[in-house]
Amino acid sequence: MTAFSEIPVLDLAPLIKGDDTTSLALEFAKAYGETGFGYVINHGIDPGLLAAVFDASKKFHALPEDTKQAIALDKNHRGYIAINTSTDVNSDLAEVTKPNQSASFMMMREDADTDTNVYLSGPNQWPALDGFREVCEAYVEAMTELGQNLMSLALDALGVTDRSILNAFEAPTIWLRLLHYPPQPPQAPNDLYGSAPHKDFGCLTLLAQDDVGGLQVQTPAGDWVDAPPIDNAFLVNVGDMLHRLSNGQLLSTPHRVINTSGRERYSVPFFFDPHVSTDIAPLPGTGTSRFETLNFGEFLKGELEASYDAHQVETSSP
Repeated sequence: MTAFSEIPVLDLAPLIKGDDTTSLALEFAKAYGETGFGYVINHGIDPGLLAAVFDASKKFHALPEDTKQAIALDKNHRGYIAINTSTDVNSDLAEVTKPNQSASFMMMREDADTDTNVYLSGPNQWPALDGFREVCEAYVEAMTELGQNLMSLALDALGVTDRSILNAFEAPTIWLRLLHYPPQPPQAPNDLYGSAPHKDFGCLTLLAQDDVGGLQVQTPAGDWVDAPPIDNAFLVNVGDMLHRLSNGQLLSTPHRVINTSGRERYSVPFFFDPHVSTDIAPLPGTGTSRFETLNFGEFLKGELEASYDAHQVETSSP
């Protein structure tokens, strides 16, 4: 990694308008080859839709706890994730012993039925909030199209001409997470995080933030750089699977959240990943392979079982 002190900004207007993206692909390669994070502007997402998602999130988190617990996270990873129920135990970036200080609503692809042959398939769990489902589904539809455009741009940035990997994103694994971070107490211990230091395990994360701040990105030297919100911009980062697909050329960078603002913090990450059946290996044209092939669904299973109470493997008592 190259040392950095600020996060680059990429203007997606050529991508959204269908214009020449040669220069943009070079900027993408530089941003994600050196930093792993970038703000994207002129991304084509309606600001009104984004505002509606934040409004829906605040209304959901304002519901009584027992109402939210009625749709507690299930084994298909859909529903309410209460505070103190997820811990980044797989993190090699810090000794994490305390749960993340956040609560969230998780939505994935809407499947009418659970297919036992497809990991994490199933219907979403919806709260009884007028318009909530409709807003979330409209947002997911728009963000999925943006994610597909960004994956195509990533291949251009890598100089990959074989586009077959894009087939894995026609029926993608998507995660919409409506996050709420309560303010951390001033005397909180150093190892108490809103979100502990981690790397994202998928391909692309497209994050919308409110105006509170608190997200930080780690530099190669181990310093933490603030990633403050920018109006009408998403903060996009590469995850471990795209790092592997790129044969290490695109970076999956550590980040964390510490909310010492004294205010409630809301953020909306959208995770855009391939279908769970996808085998992940360096793409043709990225050089001699540095990574072994792994199956995305099998990898996910290990990650979720390690980090979430709802996915803990039940064991019988001796």
